Amino acid sequence: MDNNLKKAPQANQRIATQDLTDDEIDLYAFFLILWKSKILIMVITACFTVAGVAFALYQPNIYQSQALLAPAEQGQSGGLGALSGQFGGLASLAGVNLGAGGEIDKTQLALEVLNSRKFISYFIQQHRVLPELMAAKTWERETNTLTYDEEIYLPSEKKWVREVEPPFKPEPSMQEAYKKFKEIVATTSDKDTGMVTLSVEHLSPHVAKQWVDWLIADINQTMKERDVLEADKSIKYLSEQIEQTKIADIRAVLYGLVEEQAKTIMFANVRTEYVFKTIDPAIASEEKYKPKRALIAVLGLLLGIMFGVVVVLTRNFLRNTHKV
Repeated sequence: MDNNLKKAPQANQRIATQDLTDDEIDLYAFFLILWKSKILIMVITACFTVAGVAFALYQPNIYQSQALLAPAEQGQSGGLGALSGQFGGLASLAGVNLGAGGEIDKTQLALEVLNSRKFISYFIQQHRVLPELMAAKTWERETNTLTYDEEIYLPSEKKWVREVEPPFKPEPSMQEAYKKFKEIVATTSDKDTGMVTLSVEHLSPHVAKQWVDWLIADINQTMKERDVLEADKSIKYLSEQIEQTKIADIRAVLYGLVEEQAKTIMFANVRTEYVFKTIDPAIASEEKYKPKRALIAVLGLLLGIMFGVVVVLTRNFLRNTHKV
């Protein structure tokens, strides 16, 4: 019994030693296979590296312009909600429905509008930037001019000539333009400070800056027009309610609501930066934003090494399989 107990640890030790030796042999064999095929691995790696460098050099420079914005107001009651929370119960006694009160986050609403298909389509059509968005090919720094892909768009004739299959047409649709626009325009909001960063990427740094400026001006104007239109409708509705009620207290409430809507219209008309105030305006960047050519080249090198190793090991495996 004692002899068996003594032999058991020795047996386990021999097994462990044998496994370790096998691992060392397998690892040695692995590196030996790679070393014998080092020329093949080097050739594959070189091919991938050259392809990566060529791809990186072929990619045009993309410039980014961005602006830092601050909400002009953190929140504002919308429509008839300005005083409805305070006087809604009293007005309901007279059969007047002032609507539910509540706070509207103007900043978040403005960001949703800015990213909407309707706003983006209007922006593209209003400023006539479809060629710069869909057909721009390169930017000449010396002359500050864009060149276009003439297989898509002829700038001299202002004509779209791309070849597409139905339902698409030579001139890109607003749905196509919207998808492309969303790829190059981004908005980020800092939850702690409430600051908003609006950025645009383009071949031309001057186009990127111009678009940022236009987007800020357009979203401020759009939100202003929305609030003015809503206030006008509210005043019209309140005026009708004033004519229908004879209760002095209710009329006083309604007159107060009319005054609030008039203040909204006045505030909108005298304020240019209605929703967003520009803290740090956009500039035409002197340095490219992308591509990261060095990173692309390194990735090509690493991919080449991995692919070369896989090819060598696969060849060795198939060769051993045929021998068996």
